[in-house]
Amino acid sequence: MLGRDVVRAAETANHEVVALDRRALDVTDASAVADAVEPAHPHAVINCAAYTDVDGAESERDTALRVNGEGARNVAAGAAGAGAAVVYVSSDYVFDGTKGKPYLESDLTGPRSAYGASKLAGETETAAANPRHHIVRSSWLFGVYGPNFVATMLRLGAERDEVVVVRDQVGAPTYTVHLAEGLVRMLDSHVYGIHHMAAYGACSWYDFAVAIFARAGVSCRVLSTTTAELARPAPRPAYSVLGSESRDAIQLPVWSEGLDAYLTEVA
Repeated sequence: MLGRDVVRAAETANHEVVALDRRALDVTDASAVADAVEPAHPHAVINCAAYTDVDGAESERDTALRVNGEGARNVAAGAAGAGAAVVYVSSDYVFDGTKGKPYLESDLTGPRSAYGASKLAGETETAAANPRHHIVRSSWLFGVYGPNFVATMLRLGAERDEVVVVRDQVGAPTYTVHLAEGLVRMLDSHVYGIHHMAAYGACSWYDFAVAIFARAGVSCRVLSTTTAELARPAPRPAYSVLGSESRDAIQLPVWSEGLDAYLTEVA
């Protein structure tokens, strides 16, 4: 989902792009990664590969860690071996969600889920394997090239009269086109380290669902519930909005603009 938008954003910025999907390259195979990266002589490698099933990671911890942690190390090391910078896309779920205000890059991490722990492992592995690293935390991604919350709500809205969505998880829904454009812009900054890059503003999943139906012109009632009542396998942070303390922070549009752009694109 993110990878295809990154390719489009990079080509729009006149970069020459070599794009490898899962069938072409398994990031958990270190030698395969090195063999793929070296001949391309890249300026930078953007790692968009990830295990993203938050609930599934609770029962597949080893798989999530192998992809998000070991895979990240392999990509970062492959980039370093070719003299390239690396971008690792991380998650707001590396935080526990108890701060109550936007998380900054220097805030202590504390993932509550196996998925969050695997993404934090990827951050650590990336930083250790390549000094020229951009670790970019984002949140609640949605885009036209993969399963996402907006697509799910639109499908459910066409099938039923009402849906139930949690109201006590707050974050920033981020359109992958906007994030991809930000990632490509960042390649020219040479400011390495940890970056927060998510949509401006914040909302709950309930608020997001209401906005989706309203903007799409779908008649579907949204009922609210709590995280505890929903009882999903993986714990989620209650408040995982990302802020930035960097003078070089790349600002993305407000989440509602991303939603409008997504609806226009899928139409």
